[in-house]
Amino acid sequence: QVQLVESGGGLVQAGGSMRLSCAASGRGFSNYYMGWFRQAPGKEREFVAAIRWSSANTYYADSVKGRFTISRVNVKNTVFLQMNSLKPEDTALYYCAARNYGYSDYYRDYEYWGQGTQVTVSS
Repeated sequence: QVQLVESGGGLVQAGGSMRLSCAASGRGFSNYYMGWFRQAPGKEREFVAAIRWSSANTYYADSVKGRFTISRVNVKNTVFLQMNSLKPEDTALYYCAARNYGYSDYYRDYEYWGQGTQVTVSS
């Protein structure tokens, strides 16, 4: 079992920055892929970024490439999502997720989820 707890959301103006954190606990997640997803009202949950815990290989959605950076700190069992140059269209509930069977950008492939943290970008 893996438990995930997100933090760091809030309100920011367009062009600003924000960092989300995802604290992971449990057993055996060192080989997992950790992902960030987001969901805006009335829209399907969409992939944002992912990282392989063991190798730190990273993957990004085209919409955030060059603006967002996913990283992890092993000793703290924490995954971060640094978001720069934020746009109003980045407004959503952001979720941290974990998967143990290879990379995927499809949310239904992820087994474990946090509760979500709201990010609101004002124009």
